[in-house]
Amino acid sequence: MKEKVKVSLLVWNLSTNDGFMRASLLQKALNKLGYEVEILGFLFGEKLYGAIPAETKLYTVEGSNYPNFIKSISKILKLIDGDIIYAIKPQPASFGVALLNKLYSRKPVILDIDDWELSWHGGDKWHYHPTLKQLAKDLLKKDGALRLPHHPFYLKLMERLVNQANAVTVHTSFLQQRFGGISVPNGKDTGLFDPVRYNPDESRSRYGLSEYRVLMFPGAPRPYKGLEDVLIALDKINQPDLKLVIVGGSPYDNYDEQLKQRWGRWIIKLPNYPADVMPDVVAAAHIVVVPQRDTPETRAQFPLKLTDGMAMAKPVLATRVGDIPEILGDTGYLAEPSCPEQIAEQIKLIFQDLDLANEKGISARKRCIEKYSIEAMASTLSSVIARLS
Repeated sequence: MKEKVKVSLLVWNLSTNDGFMRASLLQKALNKLGYEVEILGFLFGEKLYGAIPAETKLYTVEGSNYPNFIKSISKILKLIDGDIIYAIKPQPASFGVALLNKLYSRKPVILDIDDWELSWHGGDKWHYHPTLKQLAKDLLKKDGALRLPHHPFYLKLMERLVNQANAVTVHTSFLQQRFGGISVPNGKDTGLFDPVRYNPDESRSRYGLSEYRVLMFPGAPRPYKGLEDVLIALDKINQPDLKLVIVGGSPYDNYDEQLKQRWGRWIIKLPNYPADVMPDVVAAAHIVVVPQRDTPETRAQFPLKLTDGMAMAKPVLATRVGDIPEILGDTGYLAEPSCPEQIAEQIKLIFQDLDLANEKGISARKRCIEKYSIEAMASTLSSVIARLS
């Protein structure tokens, strides 16, 4: 291999967060190791999901449905220039493209699995057994289901090809048990997310939160994320200065508005903020809440909100789902999933001795730096790539 190894990160859809965030974290870790990195991906929407650093080498190709997607694949194959191809997610538009590239270039492929894609379609219960008539419709009609590059039929095929990758990285134990590979948990930029750089009182004042005890959820509400359980807990505690601050809101549907209609007295909604502003926003929290419910989807996930709170030395209140207890260790507060009564008790416990809770937060930051920082991520990636040499 060349002295300066180049890695091509392939993202199936740069128009959404579905792989974009993971790719950006991997890019930071690979840059720390001295690798040259390019990001390539399809745009199935009108624009990029987020801001890309100016120094990033980024190449996009317009995405489309089959059969036109074959032309899109041809275009992106001509752009791939890395010595190692790193596909984000077992999607046809990332891993499938990487395997096609491998056929003629012989360049090694790493597959990163940061979610169980099939879980969104029923997991192992999903099967495709169409009649001949239905199969013809799905293939031939302009809006036929099999014309979608991300149809679960193709996802299931990609899962069967995981062993064709030269290396696999995952970020939760659920995914490791299912697909094997090396655990590379999401890393946090603990230099940016450093509580020493921010003043909580000033942050609360800046975002209109000075009068409240703030439980913060820095993410998009979805039913499986358990915010209803926190809101029911606030009903039980019934102290008007306690507020659930939702940062960003849902880009998927009107679920956050449904929450507000029922529990509006407990909710304060803040807009989306750029990544470099988020530490200042999180600084305003008294508690960061990650109340995941126990579902096939959540068991496979590593909620980035955990390390938002940990890196900022905040008390983190979460549920015993997936890897969350392992990630927090003894540095956070845990409740059973879908249990508002336990969540209420933990909220009261934290505010009864906020000094102790903040000491736990300091321990959480130390744990985050050791195990869940960009530097920790880079250290593991170094050994993964060394095996390909």
